[in-house]
Formats: sequence, structure tokens, C-alpha cells
Amino acid sequence: MEWNDASVQWFDESILRTERFATAIHGGEALVTSMPQDPNSLTGEEIDALWSIRDPVNGEIKLKKALTEYPASADELHTQIARSQGLQGRFHEAWEEIAKVSTTPHEVVQIRVQLESGRLKNTSGDTKESQAHFLKAFALAKQGHFDFYAVDAAHMLGIVSEGQESIQWNEKALKLAANSKNERARKWRGSLLNNLGWSYFNMGDFNTALVTFESALEFQQTTGNPVRIRIPRWAVARCLRALKRYDEAFAIQNDLIQYPEQGYVSEELGELLLVMGRPDEAKPRFRRAYELLSPSLSSDPNERTRLAPLKELSQ
Repeated sequence: MEWNDASVQWFDESILRTERFATAIHGGEALVTSMPQDPNSLTGEEIDALWSIRDPVNGEIKLKKALTEYPASADELHTQIARSQGLQGRFHEAWEEIAKVSTTPHEVVQIRVQLESGRLKNTSGDTKESQAHFLKAFALAKQGHFDFYAVDAAHMLGIVSEGQESIQWNEKALKLAANSKNERARKWRGSLLNNLGWSYFNMGDFNTALVTFESALEFQQTTGNPVRIRIPRWAVARCLRALKRYDEAFAIQNDLIQYPEQGYVSEELGELLLVMGRPDEAKPRFRRAYELLSPSLSSDPNERTRLAPLKELSQ
């Protein structure tokens, strides 16, 4: 099981919130840090602070309130309202929100329109179509020297690609982040290493995946953010199960169960208990996983098929 941009939303309120303005130095040339400001506008960072992937419902309310208070930022606000709606599975409304962006938006808004259009396509199940939007976003960001957005687009291309292509995009994003002078761009490394680990995992290279997840964990430990740390810990444990190192995996998941993110942890504990020959103990874990994951998985066409097996295993 892989956590992607949609399924991870309940778990981490910040790791995939990638829409920030670049403040990098690219090729020795200082970059624009944000769009021109006036009393009726917000910076990109201020807009991002209004909402959370963990709670897109309340975020949408705050973003819409900001529309009336900061009309000069309307274009950018529309892109983030669309994303919050997409995370709720309200795709038609999200596309209508994207359509409200003016015909001559700032170049950063153009990038964000492509990013959010791609995310909407991907979350609604049209992965192939999403790639064109992410490629456009990547080209625009590279052209304008917006490192942070270029990393975002490359990271999304890594998610919607498979096999070696996915690895190449993740490695490209990692290189961009490592070479950027922008602190926010550099902070991408943790989630990029996590995504790269899943690319190796899905190819069956569990040993390389484990090393990559451990690198992601090491990086996130430097941030001191407990939620960011728990994500690669879960991934390390999942990889240990694939390597049949069940006791080590169980110890990690059994520690993680105390935290709020219990849906996927309960599911993984159920899987571990099954392979460890303890099916009676596995059933309540699967039951709890089904209860917690149903709201998010039922709205994601890429994940909802997982609900029926969870329910069956819980009975």
C-alpha cells in the first residue's frame, strides 16, 4: 500500500502542501519572491497558511472568506479553493473554481492552475491526462526560475509515472531541491525520498526501498516535526513486512498506533498479525481500519476498491 497525494491527506497536514512562492537563486540570478503586494493581496505563503490538507473543509471556508477580504489575490485563491474541493471529491465544483481565474493571470498563478488541474485529474482517476498538466507546470516553473514549483511539478510527475520513469522524475526533483537556495525547496527532500522509496517498492526492490525510506526518516528527524517523522517510520515498517522482518515491523506499527493516524496503522497491524499466524487478533484491527479509512477512501477512485477487502477481513 502506498500513500499518495490523495490518500495521505488525513495523515499529514503539511508534507504535501507544496504551493509556495520560490525565493531561490537560480543560475546566479535572484528570483522574484512573490507577486507584487498591495493592502488587498496576500503572499503565497499566507494563502497556504489558510488551509490544511488534513482539513480541506474548514480550509475552503477560510479561503472563500479571504476572497472578499483580499480581492487582489483572487486568482491564486481560486486555485487553492479548487484543490480543497478536489480533496473532498467535489471535482465539478473544483473545475468551476479553476475557470474563475482571470484570462491574464500572473505567471505563478499560471503554474498553480496547471498543478491543481493535474492534481484534480489524478485524484479523479485520470492519471494519464494529469501528466500533461504537470509537464506544463514544470516547463513554466523552469522558465520563470521558480524552483519550488519546479520541484512540486517534478514530484507530481514522479507520483503519476511508473517504474524507471517515476524514479527519474523523483531523482530530478531531488536534484532541483538539493541545488536550490530556497529553504522551502530544500525541505522537499523528505517527501521526495519517501516517493522515491515507493517507486523502488512498487518495482519489488525492497532492499533499496528500505534504504531510501530510512534516508527519508533521517531527513525528517532533522525537522523536529513529529507528523513528518511518523510518515517515513510507517514506510520503513511496511518495507520490513515486505522483507518478512515481521517482528521489527510490528514493533514500529505498535508504537505508531498511539497517534491520531490510526487508519493505515490499524490496517498494517492487521496484515502483520495475519502473516504472523494471529488471525483472531487481526480482525479488530481490520475493523478499526475500515471505520477510519472509509470516509477518505470512498471518495478516491484510486483507493475505494480497497474498502471491500478490509470489511471482509474484519468479519
